[in-house]
Amino acid sequence: MNVNGVPLSIAAYCRISVDDELHKENTSIENQKAIISDYISQNFPDAMVDYYEDRDRSGYTFEQREQYQIMRSKLFNKEYSVLIVKDLSRFSRRNSKGLVEIEDLRDMGIRIIAIGDSIDYPTNDDWIKIQLFFFVNEMPVTDTSKKVRNVINRRQKSGQWICSVPYGYVMTDSKAMTYKIEPSQATVVRKIFELYNDGWGYKRIANYLTDNGIPTPRMDDIARIEASGRICHYKSRPDWNLVTISEILDNDFYIGTLRQRKNTRERINGDDIKNPKEEHIVFENFHEAIIDKRVFEIAQKNRAARTRRHYNGTKKFSNAYSGVLYCGDCGHPMYPMSRRDLKEAYHCGAYAKHGLRACSSHHIRVDTLDMIVKEVLKKISETSLNTIVELERSFVEEEKENHIEIGTFENLKIIIANITAEKKALIKQRAIALIDDPENKKGNLELYDELIDEANQKLTSMTNKMTLMFGENKAIKAISSTTHGSNILDRILNKTRLQKGDIAPLIRRIDVYENYVYVKLITDLK
Repeated sequence: MNVNGVPLSIAAYCRISVDDELHKENTSIENQKAIISDYISQNFPDAMVDYYEDRDRSGYTFEQREQYQIMRSKLFNKEYSVLIVKDLSRFSRRNSKGLVEIEDLRDMGIRIIAIGDSIDYPTNDDWIKIQLFFFVNEMPVTDTSKKVRNVINRRQKSGQWICSVPYGYVMTDSKAMTYKIEPSQATVVRKIFELYNDGWGYKRIANYLTDNGIPTPRMDDIARIEASGRICHYKSRPDWNLVTISEILDNDFYIGTLRQRKNTRERINGDDIKNPKEEHIVFENFHEAIIDKRVFEIAQKNRAARTRRHYNGTKKFSNAYSGVLYCGDCGHPMYPMSRRDLKEAYHCGAYAKHGLRACSSHHIRVDTLDMIVKEVLKKISETSLNTIVELERSFVEEEKENHIEIGTFENLKIIIANITAEKKALIKQRAIALIDDPENKKGNLELYDELIDEANQKLTSMTNKMTLMFGENKAIKAISSTTHGSNILDRILNKTRLQKGDIAPLIRRIDVYENYVYVKLITDLK
């Protein structure tokens, strides 16, 4: 086929992951190429085609696929007008990322053909069909976790599994999982233990390190990555924080102990089970120590004594807003306050750690936050019907043209139920990961926040689609069967006290300024 006398230019993409080797006869690069070649010869016999292939690359991310990135650059430079894959699972197995990429390519005028899925987009308006395929294709990714878990368990028992090392050590070979002491960092670690055992508190130690220009762990990571010639996308602040000091003082890795299997993960979207200490796999004197055992034991006794002296062992309140509440002035997360003369409240974390040199001392009470969130949700409940009408109008033509298959309604119910269960599990996993894997705290936060955000977006998208396809009454009945018949907004508005589970599915972020509060929702409803 020629366009204005110029042969059609086609990019053909093939991908195979390690797990695909189990079904090599169906998914091999050669098989994909043969299917694409036959399709092109029948439908675009005069076209010019270039093949791009990624071997042993996961479909869960685009960034680590070298050939895809090369092809992508050429697609966006309009060197090709058509992208062909065997099916959408070869393109991506991650729903949110895959849909965004499809939209970006479409906006650049690229025609996307998935042969096995009968997709020709946007020539045919297959958007709902594409979304359903991506939901289904994402599921096999989770099945590989069982294999991964077996390998990790075997390596843990033999002392081989080390996913990362704490500040003070550096990996020498990430494949062989070997590491060594980093001298300059080790000096800082020893100083932290020395100051703490001399009676210094977390904040005083953090300020001391900051004032003396000691690079934070993240600053050292950035410097190391850039020194290797790689581009680093990390961001850092020059201030040490209390959490880092606490984690260093609590980590027995510094006395040469390798502690593994602190929790068990059933699957990627399943529950994490925290293992009791007696079930941990512990290897003492496993590697070179930075801290003497006697020094470490003194620090633990001091920490226990100070904890008993300052706290009664119970939470003052539930921290329902932790993770979504930020200081609008400096952007730092806000932390719960513990003052007898003040009702439950949050204040700026930067001020809590570094005082007035970092931010002001403004705070906000929990009952005030509850009132503000309820007011926002009340407005949503009052305007949501109008929003649905607008959505319905924008999709009315698409709804007329699409033929709804008999099984689609039940499929959507199953998808909504699965997403709901996945989101609940992710919220639990996030909390457990922060406790059990402090070395990777920031990475865990970013990972779980992103996955929870995706789950919430999926729920919103599928709920709207159910309404548009089958009508509001039928959609409410279907969705109620997966949420135990409760109306989320009404239930929250009638509560006297909001909990984490009420806030997480609806609120993306709350910024607290000196004189006002800004609430950003997960959805785009306003």
